[in-house]
Amino acid sequence: MSARIGPNAILQLAGVLAREAGSDAAHAVFLAAGLRHHLDAPPTSMVPEEDVIALYAALGKAMGPTRAAALARAAGLATAEYLLAHRIPAAAKWTIAVLPARWGCRLLCGAIARHAWTFVGGGAFEWRLGADLELTIRDSPFARGRRTASPVCDFYAGTFEGLFRALIDRRARATETQCAATGAPVCRFTVEGLDARRRRFAAAVSAPFGGVRALD
Repeated sequence: MSARIGPNAILQLAGVLAREAGSDAAHAVFLAAGLRHHLDAPPTSMVPEEDVIALYAALGKAMGPTRAAALARAAGLATAEYLLAHRIPAAAKWTIAVLPARWGCRLLCGAIARHAWTFVGGGAFEWRLGADLELTIRDSPFARGRRTASPVCDFYAGTFEGLFRALIDRRARATETQCAATGAPVCRFTVEGLDARRRRFAAAVSAPFGGVRALD
């Protein structure tokens, strides 16, 4: 049976394409990927990873590398917003936010690792916290079978950035520094801008006993 990926990789890109490029462009990309049915009946459960692979490859061909990267990253940021609003309990968000940054990172990365099966398909997720935070995906569906001059896993970068900005430090920036599509052995992301010396709160986090106010 094919590995599967959560529907946000498709749903959020459809929304971003419609807003940023227009409904005709969205239909053209989905049609080129053979996924018109996902526009006609948006998925409500996990989808075969082949659908995600085909969609983002079609996006790159239709939009070119620079614009495709921006659109995929926007879809990732939108996915992070969805997860924060609907999938991460308020108590967990509050706990992560009130911890010092390094402890918050450990807790958040542990949660991401436990749920990696929902977004890496047949790949594997790992993380390492050193001077900066490194996140690694082996056999990334977004890079699988592709050969490009620049990294293509912008959806992941946007999702990671959105989560770490909201819960750890609003200055966080996630960058894909290595990508299997360019010939690297794995896809590697660095999350920079995390302040390990202070506790930092995101205004969007809701505590169980009232709102959490941003400190900066």
